[in-house]
Amino acid sequence: MGDQLNMPFHSPMPRRLSAAAALFLAALVGTTACSGGQSPPAPTTAAPVESTASASPGTTSATPTAAPAYKPADASGRAQNVPVPVLPEAAKAETKEGLEAFAKYWFEVLSYGYETGDVSRLDAMTSVDCRSCEKAKAVISGWHAEGRWLAGGRTQTPSVSTTFRVAPDGNYQVAIQVSQSAISYYNADGSLFRSDPKPDDSGNLMLAVFRQGAWFVNNIQRIVG
Repeated sequence: MGDQLNMPFHSPMPRRLSAAAALFLAALVGTTACSGGQSPPAPTTAAPVESTASASPGTTSATPTAAPAYKPADASGRAQNVPVPVLPEAAKAETKEGLEAFAKYWFEVLSYGYETGDVSRLDAMTSVDCRSCEKAKAVISGWHAEGRWLAGGRTQTPSVSTTFRVAPDGNYQVAIQVSQSAISYYNADGSLFRSDPKPDDSGNLMLAVFRQGAWFVNNIQRIVG
């Protein structure tokens, strides 16, 4: 097995970024109190709610504020209000189901990195010895620096499976099919640097361990043959 994911590497690096960094992958009741011996108050009929316009001065509306809408990146600018991936409860357990759930979550976090440039969550659960992972993080960070951004590159994992047996090297192995959308690279002035079509889906092998109550990725390798 090689040491890189079997996914196309995008390498349209800006001149100020290292040409050696190649893009791999193309990736949680209120209580009521009653006093003893007293009966609860009799129900009352609520008065009609008046409109905000007729409300007394100094009162405020109780209408909740809608959450900002998610907007994917495009030619007009970077992604906005990208939902942060949440680690599933299942992924917190050292079980077959937990490992498979974690593997999917890892690629969701990678996809989040493509959209936002934030790779801190990947750092927290990935070894620096994973060379393909480090290359991906370098390009993600580089293309989100100095006003640049990426559009597309969202990642999905149609198939994730593991035998849940520990290999001689101490790692669990997870086979993952990865699908990534087309990706475009934009300069700070809004000009398009390059567009890459959707790459072919690919097979990868994640090597992970469970330590200190959490899963941790040691490497991701290409599945050959």
